[in-house]
Amino acid sequence: MGENHWKTAITKIEPNKISVRGYRVDRLMGKISFPQAIYLILKGELPDENTGKMVDAILVSSIDHGATPPSTLAARTIASTGSPLNAALAGGILAIYKYHGGAIENAMKQYLEIVEMGDDIEKSAEKFVEEKLSSKKVIYGFGHRYHKNDPRTAKLFELARELGFYGKYVKTAQAIADSIERIKGKRLPINVDGAIAAILCELGFPPELGNAFFIMARTPGLIAHIYEEQTRMKPMRKIDPVDHEYDGPAEREI
Repeated sequence: MGENHWKTAITKIEPNKISVRGYRVDRLMGKISFPQAIYLILKGELPDENTGKMVDAILVSSIDHGATPPSTLAARTIASTGSPLNAALAGGILAIYKYHGGAIENAMKQYLEIVEMGDDIEKSAEKFVEEKLSSKKVIYGFGHRYHKNDPRTAKLFELARELGFYGKYVKTAQAIADSIERIKGKRLPINVDGAIAAILCELGFPPELGNAFFIMARTPGLIAHIYEEQTRMKPMRKIDPVDHEYDGPAEREI
């Protein structure tokens, strides 16, 4: 072994054999879902059924949010220039940060901080909110430019109850929302980033991986927008973020 020898605990490659976290990929195929595989490669162990369902719901919740988000506009604009899919996708992903899709990491840090403050979540949340509001600092994961009651948040918390992940971090998110309403006299809803952050804390993920879930979830949506831009629109067009309409299938049920 040379002086630059190093180790990795993620994937082992041998002739005719690929193992991820000790599991052969060909034996995982057809037996686990992609969200379960994501959990495996990030956490190192296969999730149980309920954990896999919860991760699946998190990823579905953020698959797309129309043509107006900065990441989508960036991806479409780059695609409109004639750039290839990978360049447009990279541009869209680079537009994801703390004010768009990137609040998950900071929201997770908030919840962890409040829980560490003591056993009384309500009092700890109120103290946290008072300090943030008095110093005019952002409370991440609350409020949305479109949704007053985000249906994705409601469904994620419903599933968290059903699957056994409605614990202290989800309750902390609810306590923050209640404290904001008491102090400001106005309720800021828990947005999907805030809900995902709480559940990722329940699942034991570190905050440093929080934003990765939004990126993984949004990638298929960005690809769909890029492909539509490349195949349906004229190149180098002026993309108005507001003056557009949906003309896809009417609402339908599974």
